[in-house]
Formats: sequence, structure tokens, C-alpha cells
Amino acid sequence: MPATSIPLARRAAGLVGSVIDSSTSLLAGQAHDIVRFAMGAPGDDLIPTGLFDRYYGEPSPGKYGYGATEGEPALVEQILALVRGRGVESAAERITVTTGGMQGLDLACKVFVDPGDLVVVEGPTYTNGNSTALSYGADLLQAPLDEHGLVVERLPDLVKRAGRTPRAIYTIPNFQNPSGATLSAKRRERLLSLAEQWGSVIIDDDPYGLLRFQGTEVPGFSQLAPRHPLVFSVRTFSKILAPGLRVGWVDADPELRQLLINAKQVMDTCTAVPTQRMVTRFLQEGHLDGHLARVSGLYRARKDAMLDSLHRHFGEDVHSTDPEGGFFLWLTFTGRYADIDTQQLFEVALRHGVAYIPGPAFSTDGSFTNALRLCFATSAPDRIEEGVARLRRAADAMAGGRA
Repeated sequence: MPATSIPLARRAAGLVGSVIDSSTSLLAGQAHDIVRFAMGAPGDDLIPTGLFDRYYGEPSPGKYGYGATEGEPALVEQILALVRGRGVESAAERITVTTGGMQGLDLACKVFVDPGDLVVVEGPTYTNGNSTALSYGADLLQAPLDEHGLVVERLPDLVKRAGRTPRAIYTIPNFQNPSGATLSAKRRERLLSLAEQWGSVIIDDDPYGLLRFQGTEVPGFSQLAPRHPLVFSVRTFSKILAPGLRVGWVDADPELRQLLINAKQVMDTCTAVPTQRMVTRFLQEGHLDGHLARVSGLYRARKDAMLDSLHRHFGEDVHSTDPEGGFFLWLTFTGRYADIDTQQLFEVALRHGVAYIPGPAFSTDGSFTNALRLCFATSAPDRIEEGVARLRRAADAMAGGRA
């Protein structure tokens, strides 16, 4: 048979995939013990598996059939009760249940982004968010972060230099992935003003907002500007309950509802009915508040354990963020480790039995080469201590030229 090329669509070049998601397959193929700081997920001990197993085993008419594309009505009702309890005005016609938060991001880019459109993203930010925008042909404009989140004050100058206004602004306002930073109230207000000035949609991706374990809550976009047509909110139960459920939702202007339903129908028809009903039962039975109280306390203890371990093993040769919630620390090598490339270090660390996500995965341009993301949520304090000790040994091997 003569050699021939496979005729790919032009958009195929923008399907860059996810370093984070690929780490799951990579780690599954390792035979030795690895402390897993890579994937952002709750530890197995923090997932209410007993309740979910019971719910899944109970008979329920229509459980294995197709459901309404916009979501099971009982789940939509529970989502509305959840957000109302946290000061957010919404309505059923604003809610579309999704297959995880990632589908919410995909829907946002599908309905708002044309090839060549400018999308502002945080730097660093969630690599899957960048990848989703790229898959729809977006041009990404990376904007800096500091300890108060996206540096909104820099946006007018960055946009001016880009020569065009953004179609969308992608932000993770609470306990940002990967930095752990929270966007200040003043910057949220300024971002809303800029979005109105430019006619840009704010893609408000907030998987971690319910996981605050210290500090004071910052009002969200939907509290500062209720039902604002330019705010597209993406939410998920993956981080607060279990990622394998693949249940999330978007809260968006009612004018978008049918368009979102149309877009979702050509993706997966509906989110899996059995898992929607499991989440519904969990919420109906009033388990969420107790669950959040339990896991938030444990996440704080795990964060503190990781910070303590980093201080003992690295001292002043690393700088780490100190988030008030969520899952992640953003670690930057300094001092004797300042020249380490965390992509090169990754394989060395893996041989030493610890995994993380290298910093460049969270950039648009391969920057943050001396940084990495660590997830403290998955591991108990003793495993965190072991993992940080292994990371130190790997960094020493790299810095000493013994890698």
C-alpha cells in the first residue's frame, strides 16, 4: 500500500492535550512507590465512598436511561439551594449540568471563541484551561499573577500592546490553580469594569471556592454583579466530592441556555444520570456542610504539613505560596537550586519516588522553568513528609550533577 498522509483538520494542531491528565497514565505505569503530588484531587480517604456506594446500589426508575441535557431537575434544584446558601442569586434557566468542570470550559470556548480571538489567561494557570481555548483557535495573552491573584491593573496596557480587545478573560479567582492565590475584591470589581468596557466574557472557573480553610471569604463575581450577562461561571463537584463522578454545572445568562443545550447535545447528550442522582441524594440528605467542614480542616493540616516539610528540607532555597484554601502550593526554586529546570528534574524526581507538575505546563510560552506545582490534598502528613524528602534528594542530585 502506498504511503499516504492522514487528512487532519486545521484545528488538530491546537489539540495540545494536558500534562496534568497525562501524568495519571504515566504514574500508573510505574512499578515503584511514588508520592503523588501531581494530580489535583482529594485523597481517597476524603471521598464519601460509603454513601456513594450505597446510592449507586439503590434501585431508581430511569437511572440507566438518557436524561435531560440541561440536567436532572432534582439536581438543578439542589444546585440552586447550594448557591443561594452562599449568597448567589440564580435560577433554573441559568443552570446547565455538565460532565465535570472541563466540559464547562469547553462549552464556554465553543460558544464565545472564534479562531484568532484573543483570550486573556493568567500566568501561571490551569493548563487544561489554556488547552481548551487553544483547541478553538484562540490566541492567548498571558497576564501576570501575584499574591492577590490576577494583576488586573496590568491588563489595559497588555491589551493595548496586543492591538485588540479580548473576547474572553479566563480566571480562577479562588485558590488559583496552580498558585493558590485568591483574587482580591478590588481586582474583581476592576475586572468586571474592564469586561464591560471591552465587551469581554469573564470565564469564572471556581472549582475550589467551597474549600476555604482559613481567612475571610471574598465576594464572587456573581455576588458583586448578580446575573451579569458577561459572567460565565464554571463549577464542579470534582474537587469538593469526587473527580470520578464527572458532575459539574455552569451558571450563565438565560439567553445562552438553549445554545448551551445544543452544544452539549452534540458532545454527550447528557451528563451520566446515575452520578447526577448520587450527587442529588448527597445534597438532599444534608451531608455537604459536614463534609466540607471535615475535609477543609484536613486540607489545612496537610497544607501546613507540606509547608513545614519544605522549610525543614529546603530552608531558604525555595519560595512557596501559602494559600487559604484549595489544593495547591506553587514552589519556586531559589538559592542553590535556582538554575534547576523542573521539566528536567521531573524524571529524576520520579526515579526518587515523587511526582509533581513542572512549572512550564502552566504557561503559554514555556516560562516558570524553575517552578512547580505540588498538590497537598491527596496525601496524609506522613506521606507529605516522605515526598518532600524525596524531592530534596532529587534536587540535590540535579544540582550536584549526579542526575
